[in-house]
Amino acid sequence: MMDPQLLQRLVEALERLAPTAPVPVDLQAADAFVWHPSPARLSPVRQVARVDLALLVGVERQKRLILANTLQFARGGTANNAMLWGARGMGKSSLVKAAHAAALADRPGSLALIEIAREDIATLPELLRILRGETRRCLVFCDDLSFEREDADYKALKSVLDGGIEGRPETVLFYATSNRRHLMPRDMIENERASAINPSEATEEKVSLSDRFGLWVGFHSADQEAYFEMVAGYAAALKLAVTPEELRRQANTWSVIRGGRSGRVAWQFVQDLAGRLA
Repeated sequence: MMDPQLLQRLVEALERLAPTAPVPVDLQAADAFVWHPSPARLSPVRQVARVDLALLVGVERQKRLILANTLQFARGGTANNAMLWGARGMGKSSLVKAAHAAALADRPGSLALIEIAREDIATLPELLRILRGETRRCLVFCDDLSFEREDADYKALKSVLDGGIEGRPETVLFYATSNRRHLMPRDMIENERASAINPSEATEEKVSLSDRFGLWVGFHSADQEAYFEMVAGYAAALKLAVTPEELRRQANTWSVIRGGRSGRVAWQFVQDLAGRLA
């Protein structure tokens, strides 16, 4: 006869080893969520950090493409997974969040935004299994997505986006931003080409991931006039009491010190200026 205390300890040990039961999903709890894979749950986000769509200046073509694709999906139609790639600080992630806000303004409650971290991308199939069968449409968003050498997570993402036996649920769309056009460093692709028996096949394996995105939207560095337009737009939104000439002069000095021009640099300058004027 086994000791009851020993038996109790064995039962408790087995319970600790057993996987945690997933928390039921309530997509009506909020309009935005953050995915946590361990334990699997969606944490509601009450207030999304976003900027107004009108404040995203110098990316008019990109705004038009992403907004049209997002509204099309939120209204119940089909749409393409989207890759927003290019120069850093040009509003890629801001545009995704602003397009989501525009979709909610157009159709309240139609679309939930779900953010998944880059390091959790391997758990994307698990997230889609949870979302499968849900009636509310979901925009799954991964910011700053990229892969390094010996990183096999991209294969899981390829299967999810296109080609998996289950496929992507009709109610789920996937958006990603990246500074890299093909999500991988150029030297990684070049090394594969140089060392492979069949160089073209090795290269195709690496770049085929980006082909799974039906919509590619490129962002390029801002020229001086676009940068000044961004600064003027932010300053007007904050109602800063400064002359256009002085604003332009200080904005130019700030960009020289920072060593570049982008939407992020423009916003950081205006934030600094607003603090000094206050």
